[in-house]
Amino acid sequence: MNKTSIVTGGGSGLGLEFVKLLLNDDFYVIVIDYNKEHLENIKKIIDKEKNDQISLIQKDLSKPNAALEIYNKLKNIKIDILINNAGFGLFGKFYNTNWEVEKKMIMLHVLCTTEMTKLFLKDMIKRNNGKILNMSSLAAFQPGPLMSIYYSTKTYILHFSEAIANELKDTSVSITVLCPGQTKTDFQRKVSSKKVKISFNISSAKEVAEYGYNALKKGKVVAVPGLFNKILSSIHRFIPRSFATRLMRKIQEKNRDS
Repeated sequence: MNKTSIVTGGGSGLGLEFVKLLLNDDFYVIVIDYNKEHLENIKKIIDKEKNDQISLIQKDLSKPNAALEIYNKLKNIKIDILINNAGFGLFGKFYNTNWEVEKKMIMLHVLCTTEMTKLFLKDMIKRNNGKILNMSSLAAFQPGPLMSIYYSTKTYILHFSEAIANELKDTSVSITVLCPGQTKTDFQRKVSSKKVKISFNISSAKEVAEYGYNALKKGKVVAVPGLFNKILSSIHRFIPRSFATRLMRKIQEKNRDS
């Protein structure tokens, strides 16, 4: 029987690339996404012979108890890899942005990622086998004016994943946290409906997914794709935090503001 994996937010972008990589490694892939159209398109995109290796679940993971409902549905299946990829961003000054949208972001990035990890990790520990990848961002390494909630939740995912990875050192279970920089997906459209203006150092979803997937297989804890991104992830150590914060704001204004 094939090994089994879960990919949240697997209907498009990075999530879809993870689905393709897992299918190529002969995994059975359970894809979870809130977008019905994206889910329906998956079987048209992948090789026809792989269609019987995939299961589709439409679910809004930002809703309370969504993670538990997913777990209860799948708890009798041995999950070998869990990829918590689902996420989105929002651009604007915190006092002007939509709290209901931000609340969903916190629910999805923080509560759902944490609960999915908690529930499926317990089963992996019992078997002493399994791998989890949590999706963070280069944004996790510094404050992000104009995207304050996004940056903050990605910082949570980074620190949470690093801490749990340390707790798992004496087991055969691993947690990887992927922290990509700018990536060619529909993230920009969902964030601000404006065209990306900073076009250098931007990677394809395929490149980022391959990097993260290889890091996952090796059991690497923190995975930052690209030399320039690795430098950026450490820059706050060498300059005052206030300057780093101002720099992040200027980058956001340059890249997304009208």
